[in-house]
Amino acid sequence: MSRRLPIFPLTNVVVPTALVPLHIFEPRYLALMDDLTGAELGTPLITPEFGIVGITRGHEVGGGEVRAGVGTVMRVEEAGRFPDGRWMVVVTGVGRFQVEEWLPDDPYPLAEVNDIGDEPWDDADGPLLAAAQEATRRVLQMAVALGELSEETEPTWSDDPHRAAWEVCALALIGPFDRQRLLEAATVRRRLELLADELAAVEEMFAFRLGDR
Repeated sequence: MSRRLPIFPLTNVVVPTALVPLHIFEPRYLALMDDLTGAELGTPLITPEFGIVGITRGHEVGGGEVRAGVGTVMRVEEAGRFPDGRWMVVVTGVGRFQVEEWLPDDPYPLAEVNDIGDEPWDDADGPLLAAAQEATRRVLQMAVALGELSEETEPTWSDDPHRAAWEVCALALIGPFDRQRLLEAATVRRRLELLADELAAVEEMFAFRLGDR
């Protein structure tokens, strides 16, 4: 069954489990925050959620962007309002959706969406997940050595394999196009196979750069 969901298009692609800070200042999204939190009317939504979709062409500010058809449901974890009306918000990805129909931006983007569920976990995918976790650790270590990251942090993974499979996608140092492919993958196995290829390419590039030093 479809539902109506407010949408926040971003140039970055966000996947479930990702924790994302947002600085909200554009009038249409200030209106969204008012509706989610009840800042103006005092009646917040029971579950303050909206969707994030990637922008395939255009910019975040001003409207008129071309948007991806699959996105991530985001839940507001923390929200603070500045005296001038701007918001700082921390949101986390809790699921995926497919856009069925874009509705008029009045005052912010809205869409009719269908939620996308994950199929039951298959233990046969465990080795792919373990390999992705190890490759992610190596790439993060190489990024620190190259100065791409300021400090090394040891990633921790959920005991829930479904969640852990999204966590590696969220931490992977890949571009928005590649992350969108992960978001749209029909199965966990396909997602982990794509991620393995993407991590191998990043690791090869980082190794080349380290070898030149």
